[in-house]
Amino acid sequence: MKVGIIGSGMVGATAAYAMVMRGVGREIVLVDVNKERAQAEADDILHAAPFAHAINVHAGDYNELADSKVIVVTAGANQRTGETRLQLLGRNASVFKQIIPSILEYAPNAILLITTNPVDIMTHLAARMVGEHKLPPRNVIGSGTTLDTARFRALLGRKVGVDPYHIHGYVIGEHGDSEVFAWSLAAVGGIPMEEFCKHQNVDLCGPAREEIEQKVRRAAYAIIEGKGATYYGIGSALSRIVEAILKDQRTILTICKPESEVAGVKDVTVALPHLVGGQGVISSFPLPLNDREQSLLHASAAVVRKAIEQLDAEVS
Repeated sequence: MKVGIIGSGMVGATAAYAMVMRGVGREIVLVDVNKERAQAEADDILHAAPFAHAINVHAGDYNELADSKVIVVTAGANQRTGETRLQLLGRNASVFKQIIPSILEYAPNAILLITTNPVDIMTHLAARMVGEHKLPPRNVIGSGTTLDTARFRALLGRKVGVDPYHIHGYVIGEHGDSEVFAWSLAAVGGIPMEEFCKHQNVDLCGPAREEIEQKVRRAAYAIIEGKGATYYGIGSALSRIVEAILKDQRTILTICKPESEVAGVKDVTVALPHLVGGQGVISSFPLPLNDREQSLLHASAAVVRKAIEQLDAEVS
């Protein structure tokens, strides 16, 4: 199966590399306005294929996206010094006005996986643009808090001394500072987290939880400060989402998509657990959150909704 990646910067290239390492797909097409960069990244990744999986990786134009099952959109502007989030949104909205129609011209049936930040709002805009072309917006999903959830599970696993694979816990809402940690539902191998910690004499009280939350929320800031950008984590997350779709794995992932209502906030896009498979999102799962978590989810969804409204006012 063919996968398209729009944008061959660090995130797009790392996602392609992660797919080759995992054996996701049979063909990967890198599309970028910087054709030389796209070609160089494609060649470099192709040379890794003999050590992993036989996947044809090459650069191309939008016409070569035809018959793609999934197209990952990583392209977008980076935030400038002193630039507001709304100004960044406006510039990325302009970028999407060029990218999305070009994708739909050649691959109208592909599932679009958006990762351009701020991902919740960009996914909302992409779905709206797809709808304007009389195509089903359900074909648009965003990476949401897939990486945040992975960070949460990794830190929880380290804290309790268990392989993160056996940690169940979700980060939901905005992919940003207002994201919500569903502590009430966290578990280790099916055992509620509080019971497991009590049995193992692990301290997971308020300060310990706050430390984990801050490390997850601040992870990107810390990594960017240390090396300039984040790409291994999100590249691997994108590879995992694409794999779930191509192989119809029916995996539960905290991706984002437009929702008619979330915690009392209407017409908004935030991350929630969804069953993901060959059709994209197959089903959604309302989480039995406690009152505090439900209130935090409402606040998080409201943050995204306000940004959408401000952007609409800015471009109208």
